[in-house]
Amino acid sequence: MPSGRVVNVGLTQMACGPDPKANLAKQLAMARTAVSQGAQIVCTQELFKSPYFCQAEDHRFFGLAETIPGPSTDAFQTFARKHGVVVVASLFEKRAAGLYHNTASIVDADGSLMGIYRKMHIPDDPLFYEKFYFTPGDTGFRAWKTKFGTIGVLICWDQWYPEGARLTALQGAEILFYPTAIGWHPSEKAAYGAAQHDSWELIQRSHAVANGCWVCVPNRVGHELVSGANGDPVNADGLEFWGQSFVAAPDGSVVTRASVDKEEVLVVPCDLDRVEFARTHWPFLRDRRIDAYGDLTRRYVDPPAGREPSR
Repeated sequence: MPSGRVVNVGLTQMACGPDPKANLAKQLAMARTAVSQGAQIVCTQELFKSPYFCQAEDHRFFGLAETIPGPSTDAFQTFARKHGVVVVASLFEKRAAGLYHNTASIVDADGSLMGIYRKMHIPDDPLFYEKFYFTPGDTGFRAWKTKFGTIGVLICWDQWYPEGARLTALQGAEILFYPTAIGWHPSEKAAYGAAQHDSWELIQRSHAVANGCWVCVPNRVGHELVSGANGDPVNADGLEFWGQSFVAAPDGSVVTRASVDKEEVLVVPCDLDRVEFARTHWPFLRDRRIDAYGDLTRRYVDPPAGREPSR
């Protein structure tokens, strides 16, 4: 097994309080801890500056958004420049009046803002009312050649879509990052919790296998109740974020997994030579039948007129 171009990846898993400035300070402190443990690339969880406000449809929460450049990107550019590390940082972006995105900023080790990725797939489920806040991304799927390797960034709900992982890997991404905020509805946890978590981890491990790359997933922890304008919780149960941030190797194995309920910093050595090893020994990219995949751009493949789908 190769052991050559090793990059130390740091993931931060934290609980979020009501004060955005305090959350940013905590996030930067955890990033410093990661650097002290040797991290060269640091990735935050999704929307770390506040509780997960998408539990409610409430116009007050648009006030949490910020511009790019803005306070968060300024802080992480300074941090990256000072420590010589790459940073992937999530934020609620105000692009223009009435136009908001769920965005990740990519900062290189010299402090330069290399670019942004805007979340492409936007969910609308009970207590995950993201369509109220976020316009679907228009950056497309991208990879960035940073000082420490070529990385791709997708965000949370994007993790269920193999097309996004594939299109990012096809641009040379050696590591896929998925900043995430996912958890259980407490009332459903006993019946569905184990299966929900297993599905979430399994789909991302499959991206590692199918694309022969590293997959790194920071998630938040903690039980969060969001209050409406009247001060009452919008849901009596709230959300219990399940933590368990993890790193999967190009063969799909989980190298490291964080706890369910504790704030943690993970620093994981990722051997980028394993990407070449995986892609030559299991050459899925070589054997793709790109001539046969045109229908992937269709919403659904209807059967020809007069014919029923095969059973």
